[in-house]
Amino acid sequence: MYTDEEMFTDEAALEERLSAPSPALVADLAGLEGDLLVLGAGGKMGPSLCRLARRALDAAGRTDVTVYAVSRWSDPAAAEALEAAGVRALAFDLMDPRADLGRLPDAGAVVFMVGAKFGSSGAPSHAWAVNAALPDRVVRRWPAARISAFSTGNVYPLVDVASGGCTEDDPVAPVGEYAMSCLGRERIFGHAALTRSTPVAVIRLNYAVDLRYGVLADVAARVRAGEPVDVTTGHANVVWQGYANEVALRALLHATGEEPFTLNLTGPETVSVRRLAHWFGAEFDREPVFTGAEAPTALLSDASRCHALFGYPGVPLRTLVRMQADWLRRGLPLSGKPTKFQVRDGRF
Repeated sequence: MYTDEEMFTDEAALEERLSAPSPALVADLAGLEGDLLVLGAGGKMGPSLCRLARRALDAAGRTDVTVYAVSRWSDPAAAEALEAAGVRALAFDLMDPRADLGRLPDAGAVVFMVGAKFGSSGAPSHAWAVNAALPDRVVRRWPAARISAFSTGNVYPLVDVASGGCTEDDPVAPVGEYAMSCLGRERIFGHAALTRSTPVAVIRLNYAVDLRYGVLADVAARVRAGEPVDVTTGHANVVWQGYANEVALRALLHATGEEPFTLNLTGPETVSVRRLAHWFGAEFDREPVFTGAEAPTALLSDASRCHALFGYPGVPLRTLVRMQADWLRRGLPLSGKPTKFQVRDGRF
């Protein structure tokens, strides 16, 4: 039986839930110094992160703090919706070589969400420009700001599915131009922490889900359509997007100079793709179809450090599955951007 909390009648209801701050986030952002600047705010996670930050700051009585959302805003309606929520949406092309970052406001805290992934195998120079070169311009523009920079678990190698995943202390071994350029991003931010004492937190995220996109949406849509689910990459990590955004914001207070604060961010489970398909099969009353055989390795991260600091995600996996199935039954929209979590050679 679904509860009202687990059901969303439209995208507005989903955004309301994604942007609801926890008391812990409210307490942390109460001490934020300076304004908050979100770079790359127009992506899948950015708008809800901006709303989440604004609501947490308002709840903390910090109406003096401005949340700036920086993006090209190819969809003006998205910018207008953020403005209506109390967020300042700034139209700015961060990759325009003529663009002067000095035109953007000063800030005490920066969340870096800019990234290039899909198409990186065909245009590797673009991936490096976005993922590694741009961060250098950012740290030169805001050298004293606390920076929470999104990275990816792709900087790790594929590991045995029984290993529990890579920890932050394990050696990195990126596969492919995308993963290598993301490690380059980490190294640039790390260099700023070392040479300028810029307080940096590096967030290695594995597969956020928000019902419009993510590993669960990918698997559920295939099961519902009667299409085969490839289980060659038979295991993955997933985490509720609301939790991921909250951790990225709370990590600002853990950002450190000299050596960046590095954090794996994902859910606690090593999720079986075959089991997910069977769960969705039960939801849709159909038998899932499979192709391939499970490989002994997968891209997996151990986020126990994250959970020890910030608690477990508030929406557990089985609830996410029920929510995802209900979303599809209602015919609510998907982003149309698959995660490609099955990719094993780093070519996105």
